[in-house]
Amino acid sequence: MIGYWILLLITAFIAYCFGSVSTLSIASVFVFHRDLHRIGKKRMFLSNFRRLYGWKGALKLLAVELGRNLVPILIGGILLSIKGHGDIGRAFAGFCLVLGRLFPCFNRFRGSCATMCLIVTMFCADFSLGIATAVVAGAVTWFSRYLSAGAIAGALTSILVTVLVVDGSLLRMLLILTAGIVLVRNLPAIRRIANKTEMRLSREEDISYKFDETF
Repeated sequence: MIGYWILLLITAFIAYCFGSVSTLSIASVFVFHRDLHRIGKKRMFLSNFRRLYGWKGALKLLAVELGRNLVPILIGGILLSIKGHGDIGRAFAGFCLVLGRLFPCFNRFRGSCATMCLIVTMFCADFSLGIATAVVAGAVTWFSRYLSAGAIAGALTSILVTVLVVDGSLLRMLLILTAGIVLVRNLPAIRRIANKTEMRLSREEDISYKFDETF
């Protein structure tokens, strides 16, 4: 029993730390060899990043994000498989990963919406659950242009589909807790969306940088 708790603590520590580390920081050091934090914030970051690195760069950044989310979940599965509970290990690692993303210790506990963490966690638990979460979260984000709206819709979908398709009370509880914390953390965004103060993604090309050129 003590060994089981030790494995859980190791999984929690690894997953939470991975969740707390910024994807931009990892990509800056290992992929782009440039401080990506300096190329702009919020909308300006997206437009400047697309201008500098294009879609190939965006795919590289997405790969870093997927790897950052997937590695601790796989580690959790491997560690708990020692006790014959690999599925619980992956789900528990996903829960701790989401906690790190929402409340990162390296950024004064101020995190993001954790949509990608949620999607990867659900995929690792059940493929159909991951597909449902990804499709709904992606569609709502695309049409509303609010990342937080996509996170809320994805979390609600995860909870509903988990109840319908996931067997095992402990696994089901962990997945519902993971989606639930994402949902609760993003609920305040509903008021900001209603007041039109929530940041929206832009599908338009930002060409303002062209006016900074010297003629």
